[in-house]
Amino acid sequence: MRIAVTGSTGLIGMPLVRSLRADGHELVRFVRRTPKAPDEARWDPSAGFLDTDALLGVEAVVHLAGAGVGDHRWTKKYKQVLRDSRVQGTAVLAEAVAAMEVPPRVFLSGSAVGFYGDTGDRTVDESAPRGSGFLADICRDWEAATAPAEAAGVRVAHLRTGLVVASKGGAWGPLYRVFRFGVGGKLGSGRQYWSFISLRDEINAIRFLLDADEVRGPVNLTAPHPVTNAEATKAMARVMRRPAVFPVPKVALRTVLGEFADDVLCSTRAVPRVLEDAGFSFAHPTIDLALSVARTR
Repeated sequence: MRIAVTGSTGLIGMPLVRSLRADGHELVRFVRRTPKAPDEARWDPSAGFLDTDALLGVEAVVHLAGAGVGDHRWTKKYKQVLRDSRVQGTAVLAEAVAAMEVPPRVFLSGSAVGFYGDTGDRTVDESAPRGSGFLADICRDWEAATAPAEAAGVRVAHLRTGLVVASKGGAWGPLYRVFRFGVGGKLGSGRQYWSFISLRDEINAIRFLLDADEVRGPVNLTAPHPVTNAEATKAMARVMRRPAVFPVPKVALRTVLGEFADDVLCSTRAVPRVLEDAGFSFAHPTIDLALSVARTR
């Protein structure tokens, strides 16, 4: 299959590309710089540009590009970067797909469980309404930007990804570094739910959705058993054999992360109803399994 991918150098994109290549798929990787490899093509979402010739013959699109949520302190300027990198890029790609004489059959577009906002201890699946807050608003606009592709008859699925458990990169990477030094601990009260997913399950779920012709719309990419931050902290301590006795108060998180601290401390208890109903099987359904396999990478 010929597959176009954005965000191919990111936490999820890199292993996804390796996995697809290993099975013989032909890839087109859209990059913002001048292409250097035969499988690369140029795009510039901020300028509304995409090399449409590179889309010819593409059967599937996996759109993962977007500035890292935890990469910088949330200033007003960086919040605009977070929004534009997602919404503009999605709109450019969706419009290009819609204009094709023979469009791809499937468009998997990134999103996040931040769509649901703070759900407390209430469990939510894909049927739940949008919550409130900055991330929820971004997710709304991010998903809406795929409308041209949907109108052209392309099957579109929104990948509402949770916290990807990986020892390097993403939201979980810094936690591993902290625990290695023996200074890990719960964040805030620790009662907030974290909807997590192992990196391997994330990749497997995306690949599953490429061929799940009956699945469209929002799909929670989260393990079936979300845990509280306190439970995740205890699991980290068990797996890494390190203490977890240094809780981080909200005021300290606010100082370091700015407004992003509110989202770190918010509770989202999302479950993957659509994936499970479609027959997907998780390799790492529990936090201990997800942490153990991440540690070995």
